[in-house]
Amino acid sequence: MEDKNGSASGPVGRMDAALDRRGFTTRGLRVRAGVMAVAAVGLVAGLGVAGWALLADDMTNRFGPDSVCDEVVSSRAVNEALGSGKVSAEPYEGNVSRGTAVCTVQVAGGMFGDDRNIRVSLGESKDVFHLPIPPGARTFAASANGGAVGAVRGDEAWALLPEGCPNGLWARVTAYSGKDPDPLKLARLAVSAADRIADQRGCGKTPLPVLHELAPAATERELDGDAVCGLPGVSVQRSPDKRYREAVTVGSDPLWTCEITPEDAHGSTSSLVIATESRLRPEATERDTRPAFGRARWVGSLPRDEIVVTCHGRPVYFRIGTIRHLGHLFSTSDEAWKQFLTAGGQAIGCEPIL
Repeated sequence: MEDKNGSASGPVGRMDAALDRRGFTTRGLRVRAGVMAVAAVGLVAGLGVAGWALLADDMTNRFGPDSVCDEVVSSRAVNEALGSGKVSAEPYEGNVSRGTAVCTVQVAGGMFGDDRNIRVSLGESKDVFHLPIPPGARTFAASANGGAVGAVRGDEAWALLPEGCPNGLWARVTAYSGKDPDPLKLARLAVSAADRIADQRGCGKTPLPVLHELAPAATERELDGDAVCGLPGVSVQRSPDKRYREAVTVGSDPLWTCEITPEDAHGSTSSLVIATESRLRPEATERDTRPAFGRARWVGSLPRDEIVVTCHGRPVYFRIGTIRHLGHLFSTSDEAWKQFLTAGGQAIGCEPIL
């Protein structure tokens, strides 16, 4: 038999019985019970909305700052590199744009607790040896990116301050997020920081555009004794009991590098470097140089491992790192330099050096 709404067994009847058992026996008491129930539902709903608002505030930077670190770091660029979340910076002393401070930026992970951090600083390279470009890095060149120059590897990226700023100044970003960020996005963050540092310093001819291209990392292969590092004319003395690997970058802009490593675990790595981007390091003045080979001049003090040559009106820097480790591959260190300058100069289209 079907229950009627108003019958004792219907919904209304059962509700009346429940209210009677709880002491709500009059109409007034029952009205108050209804009001309290509605208020309780409203309170729960309100807490839910407030909780969601707090969660959304942590999960996005919607209500956060547009920039941090005294406007050196763009919050949008940080979110693009490390993912969404509210952006903030830890207090620090000094000035990031002047190289006297390191700013730590945090991207909040909300209730899930996966906070991510990145450190931003300004560095300087005095010579090619101190360039912040480690083996295996992917570089980006001014010619392909509207003036942006730098490199990225793993959780670190570097970007040269734009033309018009002092040579050799770099914005450096280091991520601490548990995994390596997307290399292009991390490099874009470094470029953004370099551009903003230049603005703070009042240097730089034009703003740097958004980075859009990275060169591939160096490829490793067995050393070619007749064309070391892919340079015809650079040949070495073969040793039957010694084998080497070479890792060579694809292009020469902003620099070309070749790492030479013995296959046994006890050898040390040597390197050949050609820095074609003159802004990578402070310009070598006549007072800082001494005659070397042909038009080439030694740069800096001992050990003699870096040379400057003028190519098409611009300084180009050649470097042989730890040349003593290559002593048994070449008859003399002078012979190694002469072969490298001749073949390397031809490879980058420089006028004859020797």
